[in-house]
Amino acid sequence: MPMIEAKVTKSLPEEKRDILKAEFGKAISLMNKPESYLMINLADNQDLYFSGKKLDNGAYVEIKVLGNVDRAASEKMTARTCQILEKELGIPGSNVYVSYFGTPNWGWNGSNF
Repeated sequence: MPMIEAKVTKSLPEEKRDILKAEFGKAISLMNKPESYLMINLADNQDLYFSGKKLDNGAYVEIKVLGNVDRAASEKMTARTCQILEKELGIPGSNVYVSYFGTPNWGWNGSNF
C-alpha cells in the first residue's frame, strides 16, 4: 500500500486535486506499486520554510511504501513528481522536496500485510 502526502504552498481547488490524484495514480507505477492500493493526502496553503526562508511557491512530498524503496525507482518518481507539480501548479522542481519511506509492516483491516 503506497501513500503519497503532498504539502503545497498553493491553494488547491477541487479540479486541481482531481488532476493531482490522477497523475500521482499513474506515477506510482514507477515504484512498482498499483494505483488500486494508493492513498493520497493533499494539504494546501501550507507554510513551508527552507534555509530560514519561506517558500512562496513550494512543495514537500512524502512517498511511503510497503517494503524497501528501490533507488532507481525513486529517482524516476522524483523526476515525475517534479514534472507533475510544475505542470499543474507552477511549482519549479528547485522548490520541490521529496522523501521516501519503506516499511516492512503496514496495517489494514485489523492485521498487517
